[in-house]
Amino acid sequence: MTVTQTQTQTQAQTGTDTGGDAGELRTDACATAEVAHPRPDGQDRYTISEVAAFTGLSAHTLRWYERIGLMPHIDRSHTGQRRFTNRDLDWLAFVGKLRLTGMPVADMVRYAELVRAGDHTFEERQELLRATREDVRRRIDELRSTLAVLDFKIEFYADARRASERF
Repeated sequence: MTVTQTQTQTQAQTGTDTGGDAGELRTDACATAEVAHPRPDGQDRYTISEVAAFTGLSAHTLRWYERIGLMPHIDRSHTGQRRFTNRDLDWLAFVGKLRLTGMPVADMVRYAELVRAGDHTFEERQELLRATREDVRRRIDELRSTLAVLDFKIEFYADARRASERF
């Protein structure tokens, strides 16, 4: 598989695309960030325990993600064991980012369904991500306000301690 095919596959799976000329490979910041995979493409057949160790997710969580439709179809070995790929690791990294945003699981599953549905869902995917971005921005503003209160209180106690040391 060529690099272009791999990147296009990753884009299709993660639903990432940021513009450019027709025929030009287009990726987003998540997809273009250099992620060191444990194995090169083509030799990337990971067991569930290897993926759990690499991602920090439990095997139970990985199975649950698959069961609820958050993970795409995971290949199986001839004995029925799950075999994850680098593309699956990339998807899990993206899902991890969505989790950090506070996106509800139902919305993450909906996003995954839209990705699987194809290119005609770009607009709906974009709207889901925009709404999430707005939620993140609101939370960042709340956290900045909270940080300002904490800074004020820390400085208050530092001033009080300095004042008491003078006497």
